[in-house]
Amino acid sequence: MEVTENDIKRIPVGNLRVPRAEFAAVWAAAELLDQQQGDRGVTDWYAAGVAVTCEWIAGAVVRTRNGRRFLAYSPVTNRTVTAYEELIEAEYLAAELLDVRRPDLLEHRPGWCEAIRATLRWAWRRSGPPPLELPAAAPTVSWGRTHSTSAGS
Repeated sequence: MEVTENDIKRIPVGNLRVPRAEFAAVWAAAELLDQQQGDRGVTDWYAAGVAVTCEWIAGAVVRTRNGRRFLAYSPVTNRTVTAYEELIEAEYLAAELLDVRRPDLLEHRPGWCEAIRATLRWAWRRSGPPPLELPAAAPTVSWGRTHSTSAGS
């Protein structure tokens, strides 16, 4: 999914406890990494977990490869309900026990559980670092496109 300026503007204020621009940069980086890995035939469950969690927190509408559009689902409980404060807290609590309740995910989706927990801890609980380390030329969102920033931009 390409993260656009409109996607960022539509994030409900109460859904984030980190700066919107920082959230946007992490989300765009996760989407880009997930896409790049997929293009190489690699399934990166960690990048996908961060991207899916950000999509849900943001209340994004995502598109399948065949063009079907749907509201992003919650990464742990698989609800297709727009995220709001109480629901994000419930998802956070469920994420903390995800690998205990679903140990199969540790084998079949390595990195998925930790990515969801790390993203919710950071964006919702404001505890810990961003789930992805952003390079100096981190993706930013501007005018409906995802860009890389650099010293010359």
